[in-house]
Amino acid sequence: MLAKAEEMLTPNLRQYLPSQLVITSWKDIEVFFKELLERELSSAADLKKWLIDRSELEAVLEEDLGWRYIKRSCDTANEEYANAFILFVNEIQPLISPQSNALDLKLLKSPFLGKLDDSRIDIVVRQIRMRVEIFREENVPLIAEVQTKEQEYAAINGSMTVEVDGKELTLQQASNFLEQDDRAKREEVYRKILKRRLQDRDKLDDLFNELLKLRNKIALNAGFKNFRDYMFANLGRFDYDADDCFKFHDAVAKEVVPLVNFIEKNQKDSLGLDTLRPWDLSAEPIGQAPLRPSENANDLMKKTISCFMKLDPFLGDCMLAMQDAKRLDLDSRIGKAPGGYNYPLYETGMPFIFMNSTNSLRDLVTIVHEGGHAVHSIVDKQLELVDYKNLPSEVAELASMSMELLSMEHWDDFFTNPEDFARARKKHLQDVLKGLPWIAAVDAFQHWIYLHPDQTANERRQAWSDTYNRFTGNVVNWDGMEDAKSNLWQKQLHIFEVPFYYIEYGFAQLGAIAVWRNFHLDRKKSLEQYLDALRLGYTRSIGDIYQTAGVRFDFSAGYVKELCDFVKGELEKVS
Repeated sequence: MLAKAEEMLTPNLRQYLPSQLVITSWKDIEVFFKELLERELSSAADLKKWLIDRSELEAVLEEDLGWRYIKRSCDTANEEYANAFILFVNEIQPLISPQSNALDLKLLKSPFLGKLDDSRIDIVVRQIRMRVEIFREENVPLIAEVQTKEQEYAAINGSMTVEVDGKELTLQQASNFLEQDDRAKREEVYRKILKRRLQDRDKLDDLFNELLKLRNKIALNAGFKNFRDYMFANLGRFDYDADDCFKFHDAVAKEVVPLVNFIEKNQKDSLGLDTLRPWDLSAEPIGQAPLRPSENANDLMKKTISCFMKLDPFLGDCMLAMQDAKRLDLDSRIGKAPGGYNYPLYETGMPFIFMNSTNSLRDLVTIVHEGGHAVHSIVDKQLELVDYKNLPSEVAELASMSMELLSMEHWDDFFTNPEDFARARKKHLQDVLKGLPWIAAVDAFQHWIYLHPDQTANERRQAWSDTYNRFTGNVVNWDGMEDAKSNLWQKQLHIFEVPFYYIEYGFAQLGAIAVWRNFHLDRKKSLEQYLDALRLGYTRSIGDIYQTAGVRFDFSAGYVKELCDFVKGELEKVS
């Protein structure tokens, strides 16, 4: 296992592709696909070498696309970055897809596949069989078109700003005002944010209608009844099905929503209000300043490194390596895509963290969350094949959401005042519980979306309102703001850019709570189990990886209640 930042910064050297290769068109890489397709394989050793060479080609291609996506996210107004991304998606990737399918078929037909002395390949083969099963040549240009359109969401949101006190702010920056104790200011800013979102509502509705039509066509072409079923296959959901998602929804509605109602009633009482409005949800009581974990993005990273070092020196080393490698863009600014992510870069083995810092508690949670992903990417560097590192989200999010809770013990690096330290932990634990109903709502909404592909925008808004109401109580008063409420789904990036990637957060949150519970019982053992699970990459089933982490891949009502009761108990300790 890597233990020093300088070792982590050592790039993987190319063994198959020329070190000076620069990808500007399909012609630059065509020869390597041709060679892999035509290469004779006479033994298991030949097949193993072929797999390693193919993996190197995939790592180079995925990192090249990764940098194009990262640059596009960092500056959505830059035409050069936009054109570079679109070039890859529209002109290079469509030619890669059929070649990759041919390579998949070559592997599956090899008589030496069953003679490889590596049981880890079984998970890869399972994925490849599914890829081959759902691949359709006619979907290649459609997928390219979808990927291009998905980027329009970032561009539309990246241009959204509001003016507050004479300053032009991104919506993320303006959201900080919602933590203030000045209720009139909170309402003013909240309404400005909603008004700005509603300004582009029709534009985003039109974009989503186009995405919906294309996605449904892709599913039908591949022989599926709907896009939901296609995506379950495409995402490799071998360990659960749609009915399991519905059971999770039911468990959250039954066990978690009442806890969230209790939290919101306490919020109303702490603010001395007769009625709780949407702009009151993040507010601090009168006389209490909002939590500010850092002075700026550099300070945020400095404190994160210190926090991780205290948790485990290796974790701190990972974050220090990220900083030294300049694999960070943390500040919020106009023209930058919304959201945050950790982008794994498989060739160099050093990922990139992207976020929109505005000096709020949410920034702290985001950086430790993405830091968990980054650690995962770094420990997976030693795995030989890209397919071993290509994680299902249920596994990837276990790493990140566990890190949120594990790091919490050392958040005094961000909050030296003991009262602020306690407040930060309390607010985050409340957000852990409050996040589960939102996750369930987003997932349930997507099931409805893709089972009703002929929906109108108005029908979609009504479906969202019905779904949202199911996972919220009657504490928050939305009177007079029903139109804005029905539009809340548009702020969720995943619905536009990565459909059906969301319930994984819920499953992983349950796993993370269990990891944290183990941490309370035996700090050293739980951290070892956590890192052991991360080192597996995707070489075992999801259930086995969770078991290695010392927890269960379980989302039954009983388990949800058990874990939420634990969080409730911890909340009482810091309240």
